[in-house]
Amino acid sequence: MGTIDDTAGFPVTRTSRSLVPPSSATPRETLRLSVIDRVAGLRHLVRSLHVFAGDNKPAAAKAPQAKALREALGKALVDYYPFAGRFVEAEDGEVRVACTGEGAWFVEAAAACSLEEVRHLDHPMLIPKEELLPEPAPDVNPLDMPLMMQVTEFTCGGFVVGLISVHTIADGLGAGQFINAVADYARGGGAITKPRISPIWARDVIPDPPKMPAPPPRLDLLDLVYFTTDLSSDHIAKVKSRYLESTGQRCSAFDVCVARTWQARVRALAIPDPAAPVHVCFFANTRHLLPATASPASGFYGNCFYTVKATRPSGEVAAADVVEVVRAVRDAKARLAADFARWAAGGFDRDPYELTFTYDSLFVSDWTRLGFLEVDYGWGTPTHVVPFSYHPFMAVAIIGAPPAPKPGARIMTMCVQEQHLPEFQEQMNQPSS
Repeated sequence: MGTIDDTAGFPVTRTSRSLVPPSSATPRETLRLSVIDRVAGLRHLVRSLHVFAGDNKPAAAKAPQAKALREALGKALVDYYPFAGRFVEAEDGEVRVACTGEGAWFVEAAAACSLEEVRHLDHPMLIPKEELLPEPAPDVNPLDMPLMMQVTEFTCGGFVVGLISVHTIADGLGAGQFINAVADYARGGGAITKPRISPIWARDVIPDPPKMPAPPPRLDLLDLVYFTTDLSSDHIAKVKSRYLESTGQRCSAFDVCVARTWQARVRALAIPDPAAPVHVCFFANTRHLLPATASPASGFYGNCFYTVKATRPSGEVAAADVVEVVRAVRDAKARLAADFARWAAGGFDRDPYELTFTYDSLFVSDWTRLGFLEVDYGWGTPTHVVPFSYHPFMAVAIIGAPPAPKPGARIMTMCVQEQHLPEFQEQMNQPSS
């Protein structure tokens, strides 16, 4: 029997909840995770909504999208069978994946409106995210279940896929690879027998340097507020052009977005001591930096990243031309290969994966290159992807894309406290300087 959530006049009815096991037999084994997978801070839920315009047919005439995705998920879980298992703790306290074949949690739902009526979930959303994300499975700790999915069908023929995954099993690229495998099966119907990219577990290719003693990370509640804004493609192009003129080098849209957000935040904080250090951190893929003899071919879906960190005096970041802030970001990126190699060789006194979460640090996540914008279940690619990767102890900015066909970048933040929000908004919305 379905349950109805009537919010803002747009009720969502959940009609089915069940586990989806792999569609054929899979190995029963317990797999070890890599040292990066086991970073304590990664044991959290990553939530996102993926909006598909669909085939624009009325509800009575449209294909059953939820049924197609459910069948495709079962097929993909044969290839990616750890996603159908559960996280367990071994006798030594190490988290592992028990490949039990129990399955991923899957919810089917229907919304009594069209996507147009809710503006394709553009900000501010007219349906709360809680109605479009799957409710947890009963009797299972959500942090023990690698994947949960809800497919909500709309009257226009569009649908929304709500995903909840545990970061421990895959980084953003790995999660995108898995969801594209589900899409391959859904789009291909019964015509394909394997996804385009074959998955590789191979967690032993990740370096495992000696564990450095470190105190548990501080997880102070920062009481952060949400703010979203868009950077136009013209603005990004202008800063890229100025950087090229100033340095003779190119920079990326990502560099511009990070620099813009970091500088706006530092200005909004108005730190009294101009010499006080401020930090911006982001997570860089390191698959290409694994040893050539051990590096897996495309298909590795575990956590394989390194935290890149730029540090400057607060007064310098606040007063600088944005081109100089871009330079600081790019200087930090340039150290990636050397720093990752140094970590792999055990060359740090402090584990760089044991992060410090304080109000002087901004963490940036880029969702534009993870593969989610290319997912096609058979009804076209998404018009909008909305991530919710926020934590009350961590000042976060997520770089995404505004709803199609609008160009530019969307910056979704939960990185300032209430008293700093007006100035942060003003800084983010004004022309570059």
